[in-house]
Amino acid sequence: MLIDVSHTVEDGMITYRGLPAPVICDFLSREQSRSHYAEGTEFQIGKIEMVANTGTYLDSPFHRFAHGIDLSQLPLERLANLESIVIRIDRAKGRAIGCADLEGSNLSGRAVLIHTGWDEHWRTDQYFEGHPFLTRDAAEFLLRAGAILVGIDSLNIDDIGDLFRPVHTILLGAGLPIVEHLRGLNQLPDRDFRFFAVPVKVKNMGTFPVRAFGLT
Repeated sequence: MLIDVSHTVEDGMITYRGLPAPVICDFLSREQSRSHYAEGTEFQIGKIEMVANTGTYLDSPFHRFAHGIDLSQLPLERLANLESIVIRIDRAKGRAIGCADLEGSNLSGRAVLIHTGWDEHWRTDQYFEGHPFLTRDAAEFLLRAGAILVGIDSLNIDDIGDLFRPVHTILLGAGLPIVEHLRGLNQLPDRDFRFFAVPVKVKNMGTFPVRAFGLT
């Protein structure tokens, strides 16, 4: 079974407060196209203007580091058909997700998806306030445990109040892609599924939306 865990990108949608919403429109409308083709034949060519951090997106090392690999250099083996595990977080314990929340599972060679349930606030003001995040220690633990990709269904994998962004720095510095703004992780099993999050192969770009999904 294929389970979609990405948000739909829509015209005017705000993903991250302070960043512009995408503008989605016609470059060539169906009506305009009729003059180019035989009677009864028409096409639509769309146009989209957006920042790369829109919807559910993947960060490559280039997002954080000028000399890190960009989207075009990420090997598919790090993005697709990944053995995966979901870590369920109890938000009643607080916003910070630490080592204790990640211990007890085999994370080696796996995509680790952090399920907080924060996606329930998507497209509301609450989504931007008080979101769950990983701590520096958690990021270091994920590296030691051998994770190969880390995803979260929250506004940011870091505490946005920490301007050093330690989790991005640690994970991307070690070459681990990050997927943010996932949704519907409650639909996935805890383990024994494959994860896919493949962005467009763009040179000199660090981040891009993905159609993230699990294969069970």
